[in-house]
Amino acid sequence: MAKENILIVDDEEDVLELVRYNLDKNGYKTDTADTGEEALVKARTKLPDMVILDLMLPGMDGLEVCKKLKGDAKTQNIPIIMLSAKGEEADIVTGLELGADDYVTKPFSPKVLIARVRRILHRTIARDLEKSPVKIHELIIDPSRRQVLVKDKPVDLTFTEFNILYALAKRPGLVFTRYQIVDVLHGDDYLVTDRAVDVQIVGLRKKLGSSSKYIETVRGVGYRFKD
Repeated sequence: MAKENILIVDDEEDVLELVRYNLDKNGYKTDTADTGEEALVKARTKLPDMVILDLMLPGMDGLEVCKKLKGDAKTQNIPIIMLSAKGEEADIVTGLELGADDYVTKPFSPKVLIARVRRILHRTIARDLEKSPVKIHELIIDPSRRQVLVKDKPVDLTFTEFNILYALAKRPGLVFTRYQIVDVLHGDDYLVTDRAVDVQIVGLRKKLGSSSKYIETVRGVGYRFKD
């Protein structure tokens, strides 16, 4: 059975209990918070293995909580699944832009939520340990440390930006469509628009500075890393 600790953040008691019940039933350890402020305190002191975070919270909303968690070196690598009644493209893009790893809309299937929790936790804990660093051009990408160096200087990337860069750099010269990038990151049942992938690439290029030239746009198809 799973032993990972998951922090659930939602101000709706019935949703909080539904998520907690299903996680507990599947062997996860759970903790809860019903405000953004409480979520930040618990995340920083207990360092959970994942946060399931509602977007609409009283006071500090979920997007602000996500931004603060991803902006703190202590909590930036904690995976976040955003949970919300909102399903518009703009909300999905904003959540991903801030570093969220997945986005589930209400009403949701508990089985689907559990499947996504498992996939992300397996990816972050097990798969990265099997990966080897990539050294290409002036970049060093180390998945075990989740560290990127450009000309020996660290670059702070979100979880999703890091995974995109690693996937592209691991196979230089190979063209990835936007949907292939989504599949590499999240699996083929993950619903994200072309626009969301483009936003991640824009953010990644900005952070890489002069090294952004190695991420090439293949018009009408997708992206590749320069060989």
